[in-house]
Amino acid sequence: MINLKRLSYFCQLSKIGSFTKAAHQIGIAQSALSISIKKLEQEVDLKLINRSEKNSLLTAEGQILYTAAQKLLLQAKQVELEIQEIKELTQGTIRLGLSAMMGSYFFPQVLTQFKQDYPGINIVLIDQGTNTLERMLINGELDLALVRAEQEEPQLRYAGIIEEEVVAGININHKYASKSSITLAQFCQQPLILFHQDYFLREAVNNYSHKHKLKLDIKVETNLIELQRSLVKNQVGITTCLAMMLKDDEEITAISFSPKIALKLGLAWKQSHYLSQASKKFIDYLKQAALIT
Repeated sequence: MINLKRLSYFCQLSKIGSFTKAAHQIGIAQSALSISIKKLEQEVDLKLINRSEKNSLLTAEGQILYTAAQKLLLQAKQVELEIQEIKELTQGTIRLGLSAMMGSYFFPQVLTQFKQDYPGINIVLIDQGTNTLERMLINGELDLALVRAEQEEPQLRYAGIIEEEVVAGININHKYASKSSITLAQFCQQPLILFHQDYFLREAVNNYSHKHKLKLDIKVETNLIELQRSLVKNQVGITTCLAMMLKDDEEITAISFSPKIALKLGLAWKQSHYLSQASKKFIDYLKQAALIT
């Protein structure tokens, strides 16, 4: 592999045309410059300098290398600038995996603030269920994702935890609306509006129905949260959601399950995956905003 410093010295010498002047310009001894050029000739296995001719410093091979080296050194300089920009967080990309609900209710404010502070960093949001996001992390398709953290996956590292209660979202006029809690058995006997398969908010219902061989009356399957709310308000069915979603809703009440169902998510990345400066800064933002602990 060609040493870029020696190549840079060679270009300076080629441009100036004198060992003495080039060494002075570079700031090294003339003997050091001569040794560097000889080592470069050994690296490329070519004679680059006409040491016996005063009128032509470069050989024909030296002229060709000088032209190519100028382009290479410009590219190397560009790479250095881009690396510095990444270190200073003026550019970069974060591939972030979130479920629809987490993206809609937990992250809008912090994402907005982060983009205002670091406009050069692009965030690519991937909306999938937590099980799918975990597989995508392991496959190297994502940089960060909020995934299940009840039992940590050995191939992942976790930076923080979000804990929320999963509740039944029920119209205030429904017969269960006055209850302090309901069982999964009671929930599963009602017309339902559910998330698609592979989402945690669907999992408990699926497990219960499979275990007890119940045929669910699923009216609508959708990950569109506002559509779910509208359907519940219009008494098409009841749904599962996070308690915090319904704290200001006057038409839908949050009823706890008995026993309670907790959602524990961790912000994770692949154990062997390099965590970029942009990703590290984003994690710091989430901690400062108290979204993760």
